[in-house]
Amino acid sequence: MAAPMKGQVCVVTGASRGIGRGIALQLCQAGATVYITGRHMDTLRATAQDAQSRGGRCVPVVCDSSKESEVQSLFEQVNREQHGRLDVLVNNAFSGAQAIMDNIEKAFWEIPASIWDDINDVGLRGHYLCSVYGARLMVPAGRGLIVVISSVGGLQYFFNVPYGVGKAACDRLAADCAQELRQHGVSYVSLWPGLVQTELMKDFVEKNDDYKDPMLKQLKFNFSSGETTEVSGKCVVALATDPNILSLSGKVLPSCDLARRYGLQDVDGRPVHDFLSLSSILSHASRLGWLGSYLPGFLRMPKWIMTLYSSKF
Repeated sequence: MAAPMKGQVCVVTGASRGIGRGIALQLCQAGATVYITGRHMDTLRATAQDAQSRGGRCVPVVCDSSKESEVQSLFEQVNREQHGRLDVLVNNAFSGAQAIMDNIEKAFWEIPASIWDDINDVGLRGHYLCSVYGARLMVPAGRGLIVVISSVGGLQYFFNVPYGVGKAACDRLAADCAQELRQHGVSYVSLWPGLVQTELMKDFVEKNDDYKDPMLKQLKFNFSSGETTEVSGKCVVALATDPNILSLSGKVLPSCDLARRYGLQDVDGRPVHDFLSLSSILSHASRLGWLGSYLPGFLRMPKWIMTLYSSKF
């Protein structure tokens, strides 16, 4: 089995389950040594065992990304055990998923103000902390890749206010860190997965059937065609092994774009759903949904239109 990342050292935060777990599986399959973090050693060990069965090496480390002392300790361990080497850091840890599900379809003034911290303490501040300590290992080596897991919520309203603000900030974190890292040979990108069949999302979709929000109704309808958690892992491996990765640094990279760029398929052989195709986008529009079924899949939303859509001026 090919091991394109043999000898490389990676850190994936929030890898007990979901997207982080899928990324850890794919990095180990590519032959890397992968440090995975989470708050519970039992679930981390289960992920590590599954990851190592595919190759590579997986090291579980209990780490709460909201606590700087624990983040610092994590990277000190990597530095000590890997002689200062760190090739890939994936900022994925997110502690706000349950809070989002518990307060779905409520306005920001109707839910506890503390949901801001539930979503953005680990899911934004924690990413910054890990980026700081990760960059301190990468910059002296003159190489490395940092990936932050974001979403289309950084472009348009999705779930709630704190979520959208946090994801927009993740995209800006990638752009601004890339600005300062470029001269040192280190890349930083924001990865947008599509609709992902995580354990939590699957449970949510199965237990809820009375959405009023059209977005949530569409989410349930499209869930069966969503990505597995390992699509993001395939994307990270492709980026980490791309010799021209610096040309992508600072950019937002949707998983469907990366699938087209690198010829990726889902682990079950399905094509990765192109959520930027015009047919997919129109299927979400209440008045033009009927038109989506008549458009060929290769017609896609031009990036310049997305740029104008997101403009604040």
